[in-house]
Amino acid sequence: MNVSTKPQRSFKLEPVHPKPEEAHTMPYAPAVHIVGACDLMFLSGATPSPLYHKHPHVEAEHVHPHSIEEQTKRAMEAIKSILDHTGATWRDVVKVTKYLTDFREADAMHATMAKYFGDWRPASTTVCINQLSSPGARIELDMIVALPKKAP
Repeated sequence: MNVSTKPQRSFKLEPVHPKPEEAHTMPYAPAVHIVGACDLMFLSGATPSPLYHKHPHVEAEHVHPHSIEEQTKRAMEAIKSILDHTGATWRDVVKVTKYLTDFREADAMHATMAKYFGDWRPASTTVCINQLSSPGARIELDMIVALPKKAP
């Protein structure tokens, strides 16, 4: 019988807040300090499109809801499938880059993401862009994740 166990975490993630009393006002940490040895996983951008889709793009695979909340949920669910596959959690995410086509939707996007992250706030950057690779997509997320060090 093959029993798989999650590797022991040999590191910890510490949010860096120069003004801790102000931390509650932000949906992200100004920085995250990785203390100890770990492996890093870089996630490619996830949109509301299926994680696996044809290239060049097939239009039928890229029909998106209008709601930024639903688009954010779809992107987060794609990312969750990667985290689950590797045994990682949202608390292992150290950096998020968010690409939005309309910055006025940032609050709704953050509210949707908070349902996944809970009280964890990774470091974050939001970039407002003109267009994403998939017509109708209004959000793309990429992340950096800290994982327990694998044995050589």
